[in-house]
Order: sequence, then structure tokens, then C-alpha cells
Amino acid sequence: MSLEPGARLGPYAIVSRIGAGGMGEVYRASDTRLDRSVAIKILPAEFAGDAQFRQRFEREARMISQLNHSHICSLFDVGQDAGHDYLVMELVEGETLADRVAKGPMPADDVMQFGIQIAEALDAAHRQNIVHRDLKPGNIMLTKSGVKLLDFGLAKSALTAVAPTAGTAFATAAKPLTQEGTIIGTFQYMAPEQLEGAEADPRTDIFAFGAVLYEMATGQRAFEGKTRTSLIAAIVSSQPKPISSLQPLTPPALEHVVERCLEKEPDARWQTARDIAEELKWISAKGSQIGVAAPIAAHRRSRERLSWSLYPLIAILGAAAAWGVIRFRSEPLRVVETSINPPDKSEYAFAGGEAPAISPDGSRIAFVAQTAGERRIWVRPLSGGAAQPLAGTESASALFWSPDSRMIGFFSGGKMKKIDASGGPAQALCDVTNPRGGTWSRDGVIVFAPGNNGPLYRVADSGGVPAEVTKLDPTHENDHRWPWFLPDGRHFLYLADMRPGQGSDDGAIMVGSIDEPLKKKLVTATSSVAWSRAGYLLYWRDRSLIAQKLDVKTLEVGRDVIPIAENVALNGKNSAMFSVSDHGELIYQTGEAHVLSQLAWFDATGKRLDNVGKPADIGHLQLSHDGRRVAAAIGDPGSRHVDIWIESVTRGTATRLTFGPADNIAPVWSADDTRITYASNASGPSTVLVKRSSGTGAEETVFASSTSAHLPTSWSPDGATILTQSSSPGKNGFDIGTISMLDKKAGIFLQTTFFEGNAQFSPDGRWVAYQSDDSGKSQVYVLSHAGAEGKWQISTDGGSRARWSHDGRQLFYLSPDYKLMAVDIGVNGGSLEAGTPRLLFAPPMRQIFSYQYDVAPDGRFIVNCSIEQEHIAPITLVQNWTAALKK
Repeated sequence: MSLEPGARLGPYAIVSRIGAGGMGEVYRASDTRLDRSVAIKILPAEFAGDAQFRQRFEREARMISQLNHSHICSLFDVGQDAGHDYLVMELVEGETLADRVAKGPMPADDVMQFGIQIAEALDAAHRQNIVHRDLKPGNIMLTKSGVKLLDFGLAKSALTAVAPTAGTAFATAAKPLTQEGTIIGTFQYMAPEQLEGAEADPRTDIFAFGAVLYEMATGQRAFEGKTRTSLIAAIVSSQPKPISSLQPLTPPALEHVVERCLEKEPDARWQTARDIAEELKWISAKGSQIGVAAPIAAHRRSRERLSWSLYPLIAILGAAAAWGVIRFRSEPLRVVETSINPPDKSEYAFAGGEAPAISPDGSRIAFVAQTAGERRIWVRPLSGGAAQPLAGTESASALFWSPDSRMIGFFSGGKMKKIDASGGPAQALCDVTNPRGGTWSRDGVIVFAPGNNGPLYRVADSGGVPAEVTKLDPTHENDHRWPWFLPDGRHFLYLADMRPGQGSDDGAIMVGSIDEPLKKKLVTATSSVAWSRAGYLLYWRDRSLIAQKLDVKTLEVGRDVIPIAENVALNGKNSAMFSVSDHGELIYQTGEAHVLSQLAWFDATGKRLDNVGKPADIGHLQLSHDGRRVAAAIGDPGSRHVDIWIESVTRGTATRLTFGPADNIAPVWSADDTRITYASNASGPSTVLVKRSSGTGAEETVFASSTSAHLPTSWSPDGATILTQSSSPGKNGFDIGTISMLDKKAGIFLQTTFFEGNAQFSPDGRWVAYQSDDSGKSQVYVLSHAGAEGKWQISTDGGSRARWSHDGRQLFYLSPDYKLMAVDIGVNGGSLEAGTPRLLFAPPMRQIFSYQYDVAPDGRFIVNCSIEQEHIAPITLVQNWTAALKK
């Protein structure tokens, strides 16, 4: 009979029901004497009514209460009240191991760490002559402080009293073997002698422990069967599949430990849990010095091809037995290369900082792929399983892993976010503008670049207000980007992007610190950087991935530069297409990382009409007011810089307006279409220029700043004011700024603690449409340009990147899922009236932060459309890449 909240058992007040099993119901309760929360288990009436059982139970409960181990759930008290026999235990909160392994294999480091803790807990109990007899994932809790073994010794007591009858031998089972429920869970972890009714001893628990370790490493049970008879037969007479056949990265040493645990004869097993704990500690401590996982065995599929390359190396080290690089006495090291293609009917999206990222434990890779025009994060286990998409990661970029390989950080929709790599809701951490990478320390600190033309910031991995962590040198630095934490969790690497002509190849890899004003140049480079636990910097130079020794204690760089891979891609944001794990795995992508897109006309129903120009790496675009030309920022894969081009939509000709070596972005037309304003980093982090749209004459500087960023978004009809997205030092996020064409001074139109941007003058100049997240969600609003006539919300369920119709009677914007919406706009005196938003169509646009569409005077829409690109090279996975350092 269940207990209601508020019921009392002795000094314990019931708070809520936690769960139930064969051994009774469990409740959260409050110990009113000691003011602490406890767990209370109510024993079933059929056990409590047996005097012999109760006597044995109370005797063994007193003995178990003497166990004092950090990884065993403590038994505090035994009592009887109101006809209920009950146990009072430590309240353990967390996730059961059963729930965790249901999600798939666990990271190698977790298998080792938790395995050691379980073995030590078993050893502590066995030394007190206590045998668990029901060790299984459901009786192991994962908490913040490690594992906790539950129900210690209770299974032995229950089975001693009632075993071995078929009706009660499986009373502690919690979950069925199959959906039909024909086999129950505890069976899978029973040793052969236990199934035969023989007396259990500590080696019985060791068999169960082997089955648990197997399941942690593979995500599958060691023994399966459709019936009790077939399951018993499997346990008694057959062997489970080799772990390496399911998880090729499993080291032979761990597989040996599990195999010996699962020996059929007790005498052939490990004889004590202490021996197992010591063996696991030895394997963990030796790490990459003594062994490695077996090579990945992948089957050919229509979208996957496997190529193996073996390279003999001169290396003779100790006997193979653990994690890391293969180093056998009798065999040369091997480098294993595997090609990984994108998921079926998808393509990799590597243009905007979307380099693939391998987890620190080397078990999974995360990458951005595009399916039917929608980009999101996919996670693929390197054990050969299929990649799975993560919902809520649309338009993600610049991926980075948490140090425990469980979470993925990324940027999307003007926010930095994190998400569990196994799936779940994404959590927003803070605002970003135009991100350039992040890195996550073991102490819960994320260092990231929220935008171009600025320093790096830090924020807690739970979210909060970011704080500057680096300082720009305004005399020659444009920005800091692509940070990477070193193993101490204090120091980090990053790329300092230099102004043209300020340094060799315009960049340097620096090292900074989160707790001291350190800024030290390591090497000249123009790419993102990583550090391998083998002791090497990895970065891009002259189309090759190279390694260079770095002593993380002295922060001194070695002289030798060692090529690792050739023709490695580098995108326009200086993100090199590679990633490295802590355990000898490397991934990279070759070729060009730029993504082509195609301008095309659509009518208001979404019907695609004609293409405009040729495919290119197109970013921000804007139509001229007469609808005859389109200005766009286009990346040049050769120079890796961005310039402004003007395309005639009537004649099909293209003219280059700007010429590097700087990045020139965000083109905006003047009202008479004779001039274009744009942003450049040619002479500082942010310079706003104006040039004749005919291309004749020199550009004119209208505003320059060495500290703040200003991106033009709209030019007033009277030509007097340019609206900008502006960011200032110490503020993470954009405000709406102004530049006066009369005195060439910058001002502020709208500044708050929130994110405002993409401001657009109405055709008559009276109104300004913009987006803001002041409500907690990005919405489109309209303000009077004079600032005195009110504020109107236009979107109702989220919106961004608004455009006015040519006559000012409609506003268009993008919904959160990138559908094109329309709202009728009316003016009544000094008040604006907005109609109900209606869906037009879902344009197949390239989904990046800047404007990817515009509307012509005749009501057609020009859209920057994504193109499926089969030529994008697959990801190359290299196991034991450090072997190449010896060549």
C-alpha cells in the first residue's frame, strides 16, 4: 500500500514517492531529528510476514550498516511502524547506469573511472563477507561525486530466504529484456553457478561486474535471449561478441579484463575485486604508452567508403595493453585512415566556421550537414554507427566539445548555445554577433569570440554575462578568434588576425590566460589552432596541416615544423578544417571549404523563376532601389578575403567594386543608387567607406574606429544618415548606431542591454524596422525615426532580418525556422498599424547571419540559394596520427 506525502514512519516524514521494484517501494523522506533528506524503502508484505526472513534481514542490515565507503549507498536505519518494515538509506540523486547505457556506449574515460569505483566498492563489501548478488546497471547510480552502489546485500538476503523457486528468484528485476516483457533484467547479470543454484561468493559479483563493464563499453548486454531458456544457455555455454567488434576503439587490455570476469568457471575469473580495480588503474595510468583500440571495421555503404593506409614506422615500445597509440614490440606502428562521407541525402556545410569537431575522448565526431536546405549538427560515433541529427541546432556554426565529451557548444541565431551530444534541448548561454569559435575548460569556463573585430570573452558554461579576457592592440590587430584551452584550464591558444601588411601572412598564434594579463606570440600563422596531448601545436600553413612542438609549462615552441596532411581546407573565417582528440585521433577535410550559392528570383508564392549570375561564395546582399542591380559580398577562395561585387540582374554581367587585401562586407545602396557604403577592416577593426556604384573614383572614409565595430545596414532616403549595427568594447551584442554623412560622426539610434540590429529605413524615411531580443526571443519591431511616436511589434512568434516593400505598405521578415513572412503596414496619423503575419514561402536560402534575400519593386524576391555540392571532400579520420611524427 502506497504512502501519502506527510505520512510518518517513526521519525521520518514521507515527502514523495521515488519508485518501486520487486523489493518494495522507495520514498523520499525527511529525517526530522537530523534535518536531512533520506530514502526509505518499504519491504513487501510477503517478506515482512516471514519471521525467519525478518530475523536474517535485520541481522544482515546491521552488518551492512557498518560498511563505510564513498561509492556504496549508506544504510542509516532499520525500523517497523504502522505495519511497515522499512530501511532508511542515504538519498542518492543522479542517473542510473541503466538509463545512461540505454543512450549508447559510454566514453572510454568514463568506463575506466566508473569501473574502478565499482570495483573498489565491491572489494570493500567482499572484505566484510558481503556479496551483492544483484549487481546490475539499475542498482548503480551515477552522481556528481561518482558511482553509488544501491541495494547492497539485500538481494542476497531475499534470495537466501526464498530462492530458488521460479516464482520469486527474479524479484529484484527492474526492466524487461524485450518489449514483450518475456525476460526480466537481473537474469542477464547472473553467473552460471548462480543460475544453477550453487552458493554465491565474491566471484559471483565479479561475473556480474564483467557484464556491467561490457554494457558500459558497448551499449549492449553481454548475453541476450528471446526466452529464459535461451538466455540461460547463452550465459552458461556461449561467449558474448568481442567488444572490439562493436567498439573498435576499445583497448585490448580492457577487453582482457572483461573476458576474464566472464569466465564460466569461478576459478578462472579474477579472484578479487581489488585485483580488477588495480588492473583498471594500471591501464588508466599508462594511457597511450602501452596499447590502443583495434582498427575501425566499417562496412561499405552507398554513401560511405573505407580506405585503409598502413605506414611502417620506426618505434619499439612496451607491450600492448591499453589506450592510445599502437606500439607493439614485434610490429611497427600503424596509421589508419578512414573516409567518412556525410549522411544519406545530405552534404557537409563547412563554409562559416563549421569545421568538424572530434570529441576529446575520440569516440564521436560532430559536424554540420545540410539536408534539403536545412543545416544542423550531426553526431556520429566512430564505432561505425549511423550519424544522428540534433534537433534545435539549425544554422549552427563553430562547434566545440565540453572536456568530458558529453556536450557540444555552438553558435546559432545570435546566441552561443550548448546541447547534450546525445540529444535534448539546446540552452542559450549568451549573445553573439558574428562568432569565431569557442573552447571549454575543465573548470566550466568557455572562452569565445562573439564577433569579428573584437577580443575574446569568457563566460561560465551555465551562461551569464561575458567578460573580456584578451585585449586588442589597435595599432595592428583586427580581432582575436578560434581559442583552444591548454590542459591546465588556465592558458589558451588563439589566432590574432592582423591588419594587412602588419605581419607575415597577416596573423599570429598567441597564448593568453584567463587569470593574468598574458599575451605571448608563439608562431606566425593565419588559421585556427589546436594542441594535442602528444605535445604539439597543430595549425594550417600553405595548404598543409603541420605540427610543431609546444612545451605547455614553459610555453616555448620547438623549431621543427612537421607536415601531417596536405591540401587541408581553410575557410574564409580562417578556420582550418581539422580537429584532434586527446587519444590519438585526428580528423580533417581536404580541398576548398567555401560553399557555393546561387542568386535566384522567386515570386510571392515561392515559385522559382530565373537564376541571377553564376554560383559563388555569396554572403550579404542588397538590391538597388530600381531593382536592376544587386550588390553582394563574395568570398574569394584564392585570397581568402571578401569583396563587394555588383551584378546586373538584367544583363547578367558582374563588376567587382572593391579589391583586397582586406575584407569588405555589408554593402548598402544610397537612395539614388549612385553610391554604396560598406564596412572594411583595411585600416582597423572597423572602417565604413563609401564608393561610387559605377566603380570609378576612390573610396571615401566616412567613419573609422580602432575599438568598436560598425556594419552598415540601411541608408536614409535623404542621404544624411547611415544606420549600422555597432558593438563597443565591454558589450557583447549589437546596438543600432548611426553615422552622419554631414559631419562623419557616429551616434546611437537605439542602445539597450539587449541585442538590436538589422535596422532598415522605410522608403519614406519615417520609420525604422529592426530586430531585438528584449522579450527573450528575437522579434521584429518598428520605431519612428524621430523617436517620439512609439514602438510597434511586427512579428508575433519570432522574427529577424526585416525588409520593407518598395511602397512601404508591407514588411517582410524571416521566421525562426527561416520562412518568409509578410505583414501589411498602415499609418493612421502618427501611429503605425500592423496586420497579422502571414506565411509566403520557405526560401532555400543559405542560412548565415547576414541578409540573404531582398524584395524588388515589382514584388519579386531575390534569394541567395544553397547549392548541393557533391564535390565537397569527405572527412578523413586518422587513427594514431602521432606515428607520422616519427617518419
